[in-house]
Amino acid sequence: MAEPIVFSSPDPTMRELLATHPQLTLDVQCGLMLEGVPLLAIADEMGTPCWVVSAGTLRARAGRLLGAMAQAGLSVSPHFAVKANDHLAVLEILGQAGFGADVVSGGELLRARKAGIPASRIVFSGVGKTDAELRLALAEGIAQVNVESAEELEILSGLAVQTGREMRVLLRVNPDVDAGTHAKITTGVAGNKFGVPWDEALELYRRAAALPGVRAAGYAMHIGSQILSAAPFRAAYARMAELVRATREAGLPVSVVDCGGGLGICYRDEGEGSPDAWAGAIRAELGGLDVRLAIEPGRWIAAPAGVLLSTVVLRKAVTGGAPFIILDAAMNDLLRPSLYDAWHGIVPLSPRDAVAEPEIAAVVGPVCESGDMFAQERSLPRLERGARVAVLDTGAYGAVMSSTYNARPLAAQVLVDGDRWSVIRARQGVEALWAEDIVPERIRSPV
Repeated sequence: MAEPIVFSSPDPTMRELLATHPQLTLDVQCGLMLEGVPLLAIADEMGTPCWVVSAGTLRARAGRLLGAMAQAGLSVSPHFAVKANDHLAVLEILGQAGFGADVVSGGELLRARKAGIPASRIVFSGVGKTDAELRLALAEGIAQVNVESAEELEILSGLAVQTGREMRVLLRVNPDVDAGTHAKITTGVAGNKFGVPWDEALELYRRAAALPGVRAAGYAMHIGSQILSAAPFRAAYARMAELVRATREAGLPVSVVDCGGGLGICYRDEGEGSPDAWAGAIRAELGGLDVRLAIEPGRWIAAPAGVLLSTVVLRKAVTGGAPFIILDAAMNDLLRPSLYDAWHGIVPLSPRDAVAEPEIAAVVGPVCESGDMFAQERSLPRLERGARVAVLDTGAYGAVMSSTYNARPLAAQVLVDGDRWSVIRARQGVEALWAEDIVPERIRSPV
């Protein structure tokens, strides 16, 4: 078993977690509430595991972010990073709130269109766009493709000429700025697979301006995710501003700068990234360039809107050590703790369980992997068999990363909106796991 991550401060109490998650409240009779809905009621009717997302939280955080930009005097084109949560209901809510979509695959592009987001508000990022995906982008007439290499630029130009279309392109630049985040979610330092090296960008932009079928319009960047300080943003945007000025001095027009995303949230007690500080960094470094600005937030909007409901299958005693609290949710549902050693708050749904005496425990899932763990040496109210819990901040990179590993069907999904809730994806049936498997006749067993 991996060594537990040691934090310098004690685990936050349930009261402290609720203080940083205002969308959640603890009712003395109904237990943990998301907006106006008791989560126990959802767990009772839908069973567990079950994803629950708050429409009100999505709207509120989208509005807060756009408000911060407006307050800073910035006019930005906002695109939600679909990779964070691609459910059609989420995309429709955010589209109605004024967001377009930042997509990284043809499937995400079509999902965004299905959710009613106009092609003119879709940007396509990613290092490995296939020819079929680029043809789709051209056919749909999306706003722009963020090109990440010289090779991709040549391919896109050729495809555009073949189809008789033109695509606006931004060069995604790797500014070689350390975002100070987890190594697996940093994207803007030398050695990452993303973007064009900063010192090669101007020459490639010059090439883009001369190619047929593409229209070089500016630069894009994204330095990573879960960024809590404005300092990395300012450092990266300062390099972008320098590049814009150098490009114009070379006689080439620049009309767009895509600032990326990456603003972080408060999972434990680290505080959350400030939209006002982010807007301030954009204004300070890019505000005087006379360019159209774009942003691509994902996690900051969606993560706090979601919880994963689960039930304690059993307590497993450990002689001389902390017990294992085994849930019916697992790493195939929520991968982040196994993949990133991510910390997620775990809160009982029952008002009685919420006030139980705390103990140190390990919270794990039933999947046959030692890495199937949600928490190690975590201080939690004592949880008995049958207790129900909510794993917090799972609205981003939660359901969207789920799998059916160990032949575990995908969990149901529910949307809460005020005091109402609706099923937005039924629990997958077990038979669906093998419904599309094909066994060749030559190896079939005789009946």
